[in-house]
Formats: sequence, C-alpha cells, structure tokens
Amino acid sequence: MGRVVLVTGVARHLGGRFVRRIQREPTVSRVIGVDAILPEHPLGRAEFVHVDIRHPVIGKVLAENAVDTVVHMDVSGTPLGSGGRAAVKETNVIGTMQLLGACQKAPTVRRLVVKSTTSVYGSAARDPAVFGETMLPKALPSGGFAKDACEVEGYVRGFARRRPDVAVAVLRFANILGTAGGTPLADYFSLPVLPSVLGYDPRLQFVHEDDAIDVLRLCSLEPRRGTLNSGTFNIAGAGVLLLSQCARRLGRPTVPILPPAITWLGQLMRATQVTDFSKEQIRLLTHGRVVDTTQMRETLGFAPCYSTAEAFDDFVRGRGPGLLPPQRLAEAVDRVAGLIPQDRAADHSGASPSGSARTREEHTRHG
Repeated sequence: MGRVVLVTGVARHLGGRFVRRIQREPTVSRVIGVDAILPEHPLGRAEFVHVDIRHPVIGKVLAENAVDTVVHMDVSGTPLGSGGRAAVKETNVIGTMQLLGACQKAPTVRRLVVKSTTSVYGSAARDPAVFGETMLPKALPSGGFAKDACEVEGYVRGFARRRPDVAVAVLRFANILGTAGGTPLADYFSLPVLPSVLGYDPRLQFVHEDDAIDVLRLCSLEPRRGTLNSGTFNIAGAGVLLLSQCARRLGRPTVPILPPAITWLGQLMRATQVTDFSKEQIRLLTHGRVVDTTQMRETLGFAPCYSTAEAFDDFVRGRGPGLLPPQRLAEAVDRVAGLIPQDRAADHSGASPSGSARTREEHTRHG
C-alpha cells in the first residue's frame, strides 16, 4: 500500500494542478481532493469528496480513508464562488481549526503541509530589509488575508505541539504568479495603467506557479537524506524586482497617487469590482516585502527553477502586450531618471537615501 494524500482547496487552479501532479508519484496510491465547490477542471485519477472543511464531517473522511498525508491548500485571500470576504475568512480560520481537530484525532496522519504566505510579515516603513522565518513583524496585520494567515499559523503551531509525531511543514509563499492569474496582485498587474504610491518604489518577490507545485510535492513526500521536510520556510524566487521594473516589463505606465488618495481609489476599485485593491495590497505597493530563503535552500533542499524576474517575465508573456512597448518605455524612464540628481531621487524614494540609491544601482541592471 502506498501513501494516501488528502488535498483541500482543489476547486482552485493551484489545488487542481497539485492534485494532478502528486498522483503521478510512485509512492502515492490514492489522492483525495476535498472542496465545498465542485471543481471546473479535471483532477485526473483523484477521488473528489464534496465537503466543506468547516464541518466536522471532514474527520470522517480522514478516518474512513486512512489518510496519512494532508496538504492544506484551502487558505486563500480571494473568494471562489459566492460568499465574499466573510466566507473566505471562515474557510481560512474556522476551516483550518476543524481540519486540524480532525487530524489530531486521526492516528494514521503522519504528515501535514500548509500553504501560507509571506503576508504574515506585513509591510511597514520600519520593516527590516529582509525577513527571516524567526522574525516578527513590526506591527501584526490588522485584517484581511494576512491576519487570517497569522491565525492559521497559530493553530498549526498548536497542532504541532499536540501531535509531535506528525511532520508539519508551513510554506510561506511570496506572491505566486502563473498563467491563470486569479490573485489580487495578478489582477493589479493586468490593469492598463498601474496606480502607484507617490514617492515609493517597493521591492517585490515572486514565485512561479510551477515552483510552487514542486515545493508542495517535495514537502508531501518522505524527505531525502540530508534534508528536513518539516518547519516553517519562506518560498520565493531569487532576486527582487522594483515596481517600476515590473511596469517596464509589462509595458504599462504607472500613475503616482498621493497616499490618502490611493486609499480612496482602492475602495472605489473594490466597490466597482475592478480588482481587490485592499489595504494590505496598498501597503505592499508602498513598502514592499523581501524574505530570506536560506532555509528553503539549505534545510528543505529546494531551489526554484525560476528567479523572481523569470517568474514575472513568464507571467508577462501570458498577459499580452501593454499600452507601451517595454523597450521604449524603459528608454524613456532612463532618460527622465538621468535628469534627476541622485540626492533628490533618494529623498523621494520612500527609503533612506543610501539604501534607495544602493537598491536602484543593484537592481536596475536586472530590470
């Protein structure tokens, strides 16, 4: 008998891709996909169970199928189907509590993998340049998906203490980009004109969808010799991109807006359902966020195939051309930047003068 893997959130694109991938592993005999919504994509040979993880019946599914590996991917910031933000929060928090309670009672469960996010670090003006897994944010997220993820990770830590016999891996993904889109940041980059915060050019990191699937698969299987598939890991492609560099590659102009006005603009975009331009996304597009991935490479033994820039370039190829040719846009921006004295450019960058100049010097070569 091989492994029995249960995957939550299979109605979403990433969950469906992971189910189709993990069932090809020779050590896996059965894959059970769980979601409250019927998936519109194929799940291959996987068995689909139509159940809401917020209900106690999820415990019965674990027990009846002798599940030994649980991959919890039903932690998301965007609604799927009806219900809106309230339903998303309930699934993220209440659903995770119910699932972990069922795992605690299931003696067959030996491995738990949880899809989390680097949003748990927040985005603030006084943040460190690079976040490690043991660092705490300057201010805990006050709402939205980031707060949900913080609560989810708290419940997972409690579960790990109660079931020390279960290997638990928490994967904090940077923004995942793929051909399907469907995330708030992907929707933002799909706008014809990108609103930005006046005076700020944040650093961003991305994970290619293929790499996200690969690291989830790695943590779901038995660890290789010399690696440890349990713990908390930051997952991101190598390097960073400035928001201005992203706009160049997309061929889309940016419109700098004063901070108070961009908050109002975000409310208008959500009200008109243009995109979910939430407060946490505005903070990300103001201060940015960069995480250290040393533990991912050295402890987990995983090296993404795509860097941050390569993941974004692949995303751009799937979006089609922007309003402006990227090469001509880059030349125009460089000409304007050449007319601005370096000390004035640093003063308006949203960071310290030395840090801003160094960041731009380091990363313009890659933009």
